[in-house]
Amino acid sequence: MVRPNPPTLTPEQRAAASQAGIEARRARSDIKSRIARSEISIFDAINDQRAAIQRMKVSDLLGAVPGIGSRRVFLLMEKIGIATTRRIAGLGEHQLMALRREFSVTKSDVSQGALIVMSGPGGVGKSTITAALRDHPSFWVSISATTRSPRETERDGFDYYFLSDEKFDEMVANGEFLEWAEFAGARYGTPKQPVENWRNLGKSVLLEIEIAGARQVRASEPNSTLVFISPPSWADLEARLQGRGTDSPERRAARLALARDEMAAAPEFDHILVNERVEEVVATLVSLALGQKAGSNESEH
Repeated sequence: MVRPNPPTLTPEQRAAASQAGIEARRARSDIKSRIARSEISIFDAINDQRAAIQRMKVSDLLGAVPGIGSRRVFLLMEKIGIATTRRIAGLGEHQLMALRREFSVTKSDVSQGALIVMSGPGGVGKSTITAALRDHPSFWVSISATTRSPRETERDGFDYYFLSDEKFDEMVANGEFLEWAEFAGARYGTPKQPVENWRNLGKSVLLEIEIAGARQVRASEPNSTLVFISPPSWADLEARLQGRGTDSPERRAARLALARDEMAAAPEFDHILVNERVEEVVATLVSLALGQKAGSNESEH
């Protein structure tokens, strides 16, 4: 196989790449120095949104902790199940919780993440916004539980938590859902525990759910931030829904009627964001999460 030649960079591009590398190394060095001086915890670094920090190796992060040597770093990562090549951005929930236990990090040591609940009419682009936030270092996108069977490409614990009817009943009885509802013969719900875990680890959590579910979350979590995603205009949304070629005329009419009802619920939400550009909506959601996080931290002091 013939390998393609690497792209040829102009002197300006090489200079810019070199400068970016210098700044990234400087940022990582500063973080490690602050950890070594006990000015910040490893979770302050883990929740730092800068790409340079998110690309930092976990072994380098742990090696900066006072009194921990390279041997203990290796043994600790092996114990927790963190690969030696793992970078901060790739850490999972259970690995983060294990690190918190190992370093005796309490809830008060980590700023609790925000809870952002996003709803809106079908066809407005919520899934695209969610996909963009799934890769954001300060967010965790909530995974719903369902009693329906998985589709061929779906994975348990990634697309949904696939539960039996009996398990779902048990979780409802034990109050383990933030919200739940029945749709098309199956039940769907948002499990509380993963949401609480990620928020306690400093990550803001995004729930992309239906309006009825958002109302349930508001009742149980009054400090959550409810965001309604609106189309630029009704004509724009109508065109999107009418353009779904797989729908029958009856199905399209039903979607439009539902969308009208959903649009009428917009005033119940804390914020209404018009989805003209996904990047702008994502930036606003990140800003709202940071604001909620800062507000909750101030109220604790």
